[in-house]
Amino acid sequence: MTAKSRYDSLSGDRTQFLREAEDAAKLTLPYLISGFEENTKGMKQLKTPWQSVGAKGVVALASKLSLSLVPPQTSFFKLQLDESQLGEQFPPEVKSELDLSFAKIERTILDAIAASDDRVVIHQALQHLVVAGNALIFMGKSGLKLFPLNRFVIERDGNGNVNEIVTKERINKKLIEKFLPPDFDYHRETVIDGDSKEEEECDVYTHLTRDNNRFVWHQEVYDHVLEGSQGKAPVDTTPWLPLRFNTVDGEDYGRGRVGQFIGDLKSLEALSQALVEGSAAAAKVVFVVSPSSTTKPQTLASAGNGAIVQGRPDDIGVIQVGKTADFSTAYQLMATLEKRLNEAFLILSVRDSERTTAQEVQMTQLELEQQLGGLFGLLTVEFLVPYLNRKLSVFQKTGEIPRIPKGMIKPIIVAGINALGRGQDVQALGSFLQTIAQTMGPEAISKYINPDEVIKRLAAAQGIDVLNLVKSMQELQQEQQQAQAQQAEMEAIKNAPQMANAPLADPSKNPALAAQLAAPPEEGGLPPGPQGGPPQPPPEA
Repeated sequence: MTAKSRYDSLSGDRTQFLREAEDAAKLTLPYLISGFEENTKGMKQLKTPWQSVGAKGVVALASKLSLSLVPPQTSFFKLQLDESQLGEQFPPEVKSELDLSFAKIERTILDAIAASDDRVVIHQALQHLVVAGNALIFMGKSGLKLFPLNRFVIERDGNGNVNEIVTKERINKKLIEKFLPPDFDYHRETVIDGDSKEEEECDVYTHLTRDNNRFVWHQEVYDHVLEGSQGKAPVDTTPWLPLRFNTVDGEDYGRGRVGQFIGDLKSLEALSQALVEGSAAAAKVVFVVSPSSTTKPQTLASAGNGAIVQGRPDDIGVIQVGKTADFSTAYQLMATLEKRLNEAFLILSVRDSERTTAQEVQMTQLELEQQLGGLFGLLTVEFLVPYLNRKLSVFQKTGEIPRIPKGMIKPIIVAGINALGRGQDVQALGSFLQTIAQTMGPEAISKYINPDEVIKRLAAAQGIDVLNLVKSMQELQQEQQQAQAQQAEMEAIKNAPQMANAPLADPSKNPALAAQLAAPPEEGGLPPGPQGGPPQPPPEA
């Protein structure tokens, strides 16, 4: 079975999901999903929504997810040595050196990501996930490539694992001429496919299947396999990342965030259109003149501003819509719908008042971040883990980072759902210390709390590496001993003049010292120096 026939066979299961994705895009960002594999060139005229709440919500939510999954300033993963291997093969003294090596590997990967366009493609993929619920990312040598829902089909098993993926893309024929046989007849193939002779582009299908613990794939054009397009990779380090936003048991495709609130978006769209059109009608000014009036309509129409015409005011009137109450009802309902949609897409909305405190803003933001827990769960498993495994595998093969032994060193994701958990740990730890200080007094913290452990837990909760940043207990003890020794030495130097004038150093007040000075020197010895000092040699002759 060819890739094209397999693509056509699996497209039937995708139809309903694609229609729902197109309906969701029409109310948010219409250019994301604009039809069923349309090949028209140039800019397509798309219908603009009557409201911008949906577009604002999609962009805001995708940005929050992007900054949380792949933060620009900090690492989204951490290499950690298995604690069970620490005492067996590695002594505890080398842990600091290993941490430094791990930090260098992390910086190498993060610098490569920052220099590439990965974050741009990831943000686009997250927009497709929010709207359509599905996106496919291919991690090629030149960077990431995004396939929207109308460009790929997928088949999964009962556990949600990928069995087969077929993609379709439109490229120029000149790019694939060298990969086809020399006797390949383009004219015959274009006639079979129903394309015109002047057609410069063709459809390229990429067929990926699972073979036990690896994926194998190849590309086809006009049912011919392109030379050199074959590839394979283990399941754990595959470059194909099919993403879903929400999963439903038994469905091969995911469902987007917009589909969960499509009712509010449709209602807001209809009310916005009615209110805009009604306001335009109400803003129109039309004068009416009584048929029996002596004032002619032409005279009234041609009269300038401030002109004087002959007539009675009772014979001239203005048509009024009189729908102010109805417009007010529609506007209030629109405000309610907009508030609900802002909460659904996690847009921060602080109470507008003169006494809005910073604590209230912080609690509102924390509440929104806690709602991201369910959204991050699936993205962490289906995106961050395979993305990191593929990056580590490629960098090890190219030699940019050393080989990482399996089972001994394990990468740990510290972004996404784990970052939200760390934020809650910081809040809980701060509340615990504040409770102790309020109930038992500030001195209880220094008496019962270990400051070294508090600093480590705060740094871990905020994703900060404490290596060579926070002083260890051994370093603090050494600095304390050095400070005590230096202080004792300064005290000794300071008290030296006072000790010289002390009674014990005066022979007139110390009989023992006077007797020692009066005693003859021992044979072969030297006489003692003045005031009990060291013996002095005799003067030279």
